[in-house]
Amino acid sequence: QVQVVESGGGLVQPGGSLALSCVASGSIYSINSMAWYRQAPGKQRELVAHITNSGTTNFTDSVKGRFTISRDSAQNTVYLQMNSLKPEDTAAYYCRITGYASLYDRRKKRGSDYWGQGTQVTVSS
Repeated sequence: QVQVVESGGGLVQPGGSLALSCVASGSIYSINSMAWYRQAPGKQRELVAHITNSGTTNFTDSVKGRFTISRDSAQNTVYLQMNSLKPEDTAAYYCRITGYASLYDRRKKRGSDYWGQGTQVTVSS
């Protein structure tokens, strides 16, 4: 069993900062990539930030220059540092992790996808 748990959400004023973390634990053999998504009421879920096992990152245009994604591979942890927060950043934030469940799956390139339960971020005065 693999567990993915996000933490760090909460209420913050516009212009403030918040840091999210996501930890994967359990029987996963290796991780290929880690990402943060968000979904606001009435809107589609969107990719916010992504980091590969080689360290390559990308961000949706609306958060470039404000958000930073980082990874601690040894601890199977991904972070999202959010600065200069805006009310439109308000959403449930979800962690997504891709990887291999076993050495066999790695050799066969049979990837797996794991999601956390989400953490709420509210930006309001």
